[in-house]
Amino acid sequence: MSTTIYDQHYQSLDYFGKPYPELVDFFKRLDRDQTILDLGCGQGRDLLFLAKLGFNMIGVDLSTVGIEQVKRRANQLKLHISLEVADIYNYIIPPGVDIILMDSMLHFYKNNIQKETELVNSLLDQLKNGGFFCNCLLKGKRREMILKDIIEKSRFEWNIIYDDYIDYPDNNSEYHFLVLEKRWT
Repeated sequence: MSTTIYDQHYQSLDYFGKPYPELVDFFKRLDRDQTILDLGCGQGRDLLFLAKLGFNMIGVDLSTVGIEQVKRRANQLKLHISLEVADIYNYIIPPGVDIILMDSMLHFYKNNIQKETELVNSLLDQLKNGGFFCNCLLKGKRREMILKDIIEKSRFEWNIIYDDYIDYPDNNSEYHFLVLEKRWT
């Protein structure tokens, strides 16, 4: 695979900092006998934490450097995590995934709205009934409206489990943390 901008960022360990406290608190309340797919897992800031909690973890990222760092850290911590270098836009969710986690993966910039809309639609279609879609998105009225519009137009109904803003002090920013449970109509 070719080098990505993230391969360069990941020369610094923990480039994106620690998991959000609200994300940590949310997952601490869940049954640990679930499989979480962390799409765009990067260096594993969420992935490693959730694996330590006891969740079954699958991490996917385009960055070979990030995935190699996660492998080394998982081995040091004696954690079993399934990892794959792959483009999330072409990724097929494996059977048994209960939760899809996307932390800072969607941006809905002008040039990628269609591509990201197609990705979210594909993920929502592939997510099993009763599964959770968890997304952390940089705060912004327009991008939040785009995501909510995609969800409203999907053919499924959703229980809103969490819908609030969270601080990200490592980057002096605020994120919208949205967790939905899929229901058939």
